[in-house]
This record gives sequence, C-alpha cells and structure tokens, in this order.
Amino acid sequence: MKTVRDVPKLKPRPIDGHKGTFGRVCIVAGSVGMSGAAALAGRAALKAGAGLVRVATPASALGIVAAIDPCYTTIPLPEDPAGRISAKATNAILDAAENNDVLAFGPGVGTSTALRSVTKTLVSQRDLPLVVDGDGLNNLAAIKGWPDAVTAHLVLTPHPGEMKRLWQGLFREQLPTDRRQQAVQLAERTAAVIVLKGAATIVTDANRIYVNPTGNPGMATAGSGDVLTGVITALAGQGLDLFDAAVLGVYIHGLAGDIAADKLGQISITATDIIDHLPAAFKKHF
Repeated sequence: MKTVRDVPKLKPRPIDGHKGTFGRVCIVAGSVGMSGAAALAGRAALKAGAGLVRVATPASALGIVAAIDPCYTTIPLPEDPAGRISAKATNAILDAAENNDVLAFGPGVGTSTALRSVTKTLVSQRDLPLVVDGDGLNNLAAIKGWPDAVTAHLVLTPHPGEMKRLWQGLFREQLPTDRRQQAVQLAERTAAVIVLKGAATIVTDANRIYVNPTGNPGMATAGSGDVLTGVITALAGQGLDLFDAAVLGVYIHGLAGDIAADKLGQISITATDIIDHLPAAFKKHF
C-alpha cells in the first residue's frame, strides 16, 4: 500500500480554452424539501472550475434549485408523489450521463424502490465516471450484491453512518474500528475510490492511501458533504483521474473550511461559507 502525501494540481488553463475544455458535469440530486443539496453541489462544482454544470432534479424542486444560482443549467426529472426522482427518470439520467464527462448522484434524493433501480442502472453503465454520495449510497447499501453489477468507474463518499450501512450489506464480519482498514476493505470489495469522510478524511483505491490534513470541526454542518461532491465531480471533469480528483477535492474542501474558520470562527461556518472560500483555497494551493 503506497501512502500518498503530495496533493495533485490541475494543469494550467490553456489560453484558447473554452467551457468544454474544463469539463461538462451533471449532478443528479435533490427532492422536494431537499433542493438545497442539489444547489450546493452545483454551486461547488462551478467554484471548483467545471466549465459547464448541469443539475438534474425533480421537476417540483427545479424552480428553487434554478433560482439559487444562474450559472448552472437544470434538467427537470419525472418524480413520484413524494417529490423524489421516479423510475421514469432513468432515460433522462442516462442521456445526461452520455452527454457529460462525469456524473454525480445522490445528494438529497431520498430512498425508494425506484431510486434503488436508478442507482443499480447507473453503476452498471460501462466506464461511466460516477461519484456517489448521500442517499445514493443509502440506496446502494440496500441492493444485495451490488458490486457484482458494477462496470462504472466509481467514487464513493460515505460518512461514518453511510460506511456502516454499506459495510453491513457487503461483509459478514463487524465493521473494524480502524478507519483505514474500513476504507481499504471497501475499496477492495467494490473496486471503487473510497472517500471516508470525517476528521482526517481517508481516500483510497486499495493500492494507494491518502489521509487529509485539512479541515476543522466547524465543517461538521449540513451540506458540507454536498459541497465536497460538487468539488470532486468538477475536478474529475477537468481531467484528473478519480483518485487524484478525490485527493485534491478533500484537500481543497478542507482548506476552504480552514480559511472560513480563520475569518468567521468554527461555530458559524455553513456549507455556503465553504463554497465562498473555495477560490481562496485554490489560489493558496496553486
């Protein structure tokens, strides 16, 4: 196992670059009552440098999501009576996957039988770069033997609770107390890049491991994970491989939180503060 200590950097932007040069990404997120998750991930992807960001969300939530930021475009998706993405949205999501460089799925989508079907369909799309977070992970955890269906290139970003649910669906033994062991074993079982969130976030693909030094307790706030999803997705869209995108993403995300804490104090940090300080974090790292 190789321990990674150097944080990757993006290549300088070519002078003749255009928005297509810097990645087309789509974030499938949100539901009625959880529109903020979709907007946070979309805004973060923009601030992390993606050239074109699309947010696909249930039609009833779209007006709110679209109003939060004019710089991403939106895709209305069919929904169930509870305002969650329905199975009828599958074709629209697959079209979005085909027309973008990277897809993210899960923040604020909720859980349902239909969403489990959508999740299984996405992870079985051959060679699709796919970041799965939040309720995407909860739906995944409820699918028996799901790693056997995977042909996408996955980044999974569980917090400790989501890690426990994923583990219980895949392993007979109890979840180890050692976070490195948890992440490595999940990466081995799923062939995914694992981002195990928390203090000293761990990134591993079972061959390499990175322990993040940035971040602070003030970032333990609703929406922080949605911001990280947007950042990692944007970096992958700009050409970094998924492991490097995850490493740089958690580093920059934590650094933005540290800069916000220096200015605002840890107690008052919100997810939008992390987004607002992403430019300073990128400037400091690069």
